[in-house]
Amino acid sequence: MYHINHLHRANDLWYNTTMSTATITRADGTSVSITLADPGPPNLEFEQPADRARLERVAAALTARGFQAQVADSAAAARALALAGIPEGAEVHIALSETMRELGITDEVDESGRYESVRTRLRALDRQTQGREMRKLGAAPDYMLGSAAAVTDAGEILVASGSGSQLGAYAYAAGRLILVVGHQKLVRDIDEGLRRLREYSLPREYARMQGLGHPGSALGKTLILHEERSGRTRVILVPETLGH
Repeated sequence: MYHINHLHRANDLWYNTTMSTATITRADGTSVSITLADPGPPNLEFEQPADRARLERVAAALTARGFQAQVADSAAAARALALAGIPEGAEVHIALSETMRELGITDEVDESGRYESVRTRLRALDRQTQGREMRKLGAAPDYMLGSAAAVTDAGEILVASGSGSQLGAYAYAAGRLILVVGHQKLVRDIDEGLRRLREYSLPREYARMQGLGHPGSALGKTLILHEERSGRTRVILVPETLGH
């Protein structure tokens, strides 16, 4: 999702917003305006929790597609499992994720000093003069942590983004990818997953951003992970509601 502030830069684009309109100035100096349409209230059918049996079936489907998948006993257990998979001192990047924030993983990685936090390094760089370095640094971390907007019963993973800044790392460039997914994110198929992105995840994120004083959010790019034969991606399903 786009996290639109009144003035900020994401990768090589500047966003200058007034109310719900964002004016994007590209690196070549051209500009285009984007209207952040209010997506309306979230469709609450996508808040329904999955039972343990369904979580186990989806974990098996993910495993059949080459993902390393398991069902944690709780959110606390999922947090421990995710962090246990990362050696101390490793280079780690955290996607902007409510799931990661709620689990305390974002703070653990960025503030504990036990890991080489990519986001901490990014904050120390100057966006005006070191934009290329920032893009390259965030694109291919040794470890990438985050979540997904939906996982199908057949084991396909849908990820939503505004700029797409994390999608390359999710799809290929990160050495290891660890995803933690709450039980309310399971869907029947890709079509239902895409509906969940539009009808639930986007409205929730739009409202969250407005609550922080920003105009809103937008869905710009979607990644679907159909299989993972390299063994680099681990998915931890959680029998609790996490993120949106």
